[in-house]
Amino acid sequence: MAFPDSFLQELSERSDIVDVVSGYVRLGKRSGANLFGLCPFHSEKTPSFAVNPEKQIYHCFGCGKGGSVFNFIMEMEHLSFRDAVAFLARRAGMELPEEQQDETARIRQRLYALNREAARWFYDRLVSPAGQPGRAYLTKRGISPPIARSFGLGYAPDAWGELLETLTGRGYSTAELLQAGLIKSGRSGGHYDVFRNRLMFPVIDVRGNVVAFSGRLLDGEGPKYLNSPETPVFSKSRNLFGLNLAKKSKSGYILLVEGNIDVVSLHQAGFDSAVASLGTSLTPEQARLLTRYTSEVILAYDADAAGQKASSRAIGILERLDLKVRVLTIPGAKDPDEFLKTRGADAFRALLDKSEDRMDYRLRAITEKYDRETDEGRVAFVREATGMVAGLPSPVEREIYAARVAELAGVRAETVLQEAERLRKRRTVQARRDYERQTLQPVRQAQPEPRSIRYENPRSAVAEEGLIRLLYLDPGLFSGMEEPPPELFSSPVLERLFRQIKRQADAGSVISLAALGEQFTSDEMSLLTGILQEPADLQNGKKAIADYITTMRREAAKRTAGQSYAERAREIAAEKRKNTGYTNGR
Repeated sequence: MAFPDSFLQELSERSDIVDVVSGYVRLGKRSGANLFGLCPFHSEKTPSFAVNPEKQIYHCFGCGKGGSVFNFIMEMEHLSFRDAVAFLARRAGMELPEEQQDETARIRQRLYALNREAARWFYDRLVSPAGQPGRAYLTKRGISPPIARSFGLGYAPDAWGELLETLTGRGYSTAELLQAGLIKSGRSGGHYDVFRNRLMFPVIDVRGNVVAFSGRLLDGEGPKYLNSPETPVFSKSRNLFGLNLAKKSKSGYILLVEGNIDVVSLHQAGFDSAVASLGTSLTPEQARLLTRYTSEVILAYDADAAGQKASSRAIGILERLDLKVRVLTIPGAKDPDEFLKTRGADAFRALLDKSEDRMDYRLRAITEKYDRETDEGRVAFVREATGMVAGLPSPVEREIYAARVAELAGVRAETVLQEAERLRKRRTVQARRDYERQTLQPVRQAQPEPRSIRYENPRSAVAEEGLIRLLYLDPGLFSGMEEPPPELFSSPVLERLFRQIKRQADAGSVISLAALGEQFTSDEMSLLTGILQEPADLQNGKKAIADYITTMRREAAKRTAGQSYAERAREIAAEKRKNTGYTNGR
């Protein structure tokens, strides 16, 4: 019996690969996104064993072994996949599923229904006499009853078991409540409500399902905001608060803010495209979600240093997806909600009209870092600002911003532009070398590291690897893609990997190595891990996919032509033998 994808994903998330590997390997040196240590699978003096916390994979650049946390335990403990899953489940305190795979869908539906019941109960508590503390807080923050109702806001009483008692009375089990993150187990063996004395914000996905909750503490001790944990129906890195409403906006842009209250206040003031991330910085998955509904994002993060840092990080993520990005500076207030309370909606609308292009924002941020009154400061400013200019794709943009940098530094615009072009050429040469190293290498070097896997057509296989890499990292690229038929793949292993990744994407599952481990051998998982370690240009993903498929089609045509020629040669040889009276044994 196969393990449900959702179970494997949850177990993988509870079994952080850095924690697991650290029990066997000393990880110290960091390079880029990877932590390095000495490989436990072969003898070496220089660390080449890399663990990537972001992708939750390991890969040895020496021996080629790699995979997910499951593959690591399989190798280290000499276990089968199922036994490795059982090993990690015991470690994580999880029970192995005993039912068929379609049970996963039933569990998800139960959790959706459970969360919907909880949201209704929180709302009923808010409008009841017991909800006075929640209503008083809404009045204090200037949030009207109609806007509270449109967001489904609620109130969690300052009690330990009211929600538990209500929902178990409606037929839900304590196990389901635990799985939804609505209750916790007590030390004495009982259970208690997670959310108490909090204003409740239901998190609703774009399909209208209540998937989680965020609770704002009203008074007393505890974290200011408390959010639902990851569950089979909720991943905080893949959801945005308020997007279920903002997706209907006619504004033409998404307004990205930091807090739930900011979102509610902005919608109330007429800015109905506001959304917020859920207790995290903007993630690539959230950014890809935004691309479904807009081509422009305005960042309106808090005015403090943390907010500015978050803005810079978000710009880098958003512009890689070809989204137009503007940045809103909020003067005299710490966040949009405070600005609206003190200055009003018209003043905020004027701020939106004056929001900076991402490049203006970046240039201003660089300007503020250096003292341009000193030669050392001017040189450092020009060096960093020129690097920014060099990264602009448009010659017009480069010329405009080179002139701006030159003016700020007191140097000639031609000097800045020449330096920017020099940097671009250097980057272009390096990119071309990287490409040639990856795609034009000799056949022997293009072969995968696991010796049990050989490529008959390395040039096509490189394109097939690139296709798999992009689709694994950004499943949204499946949308509108011309699916390559099986005959275009030169490698059966790569064709199987492609089909399994597509199966996960079609099912709406999180695409991860965890759910692939049962279908592929250790060497095949090492191959996939090596593929994922290579750089990928997600910014031009659709074009790259089209180019990869074109290469695959061209190489497939060559194979077909070669087979046709061989078949015709065999026919001619047979005719010659017949005409000369030659037969076997004669």
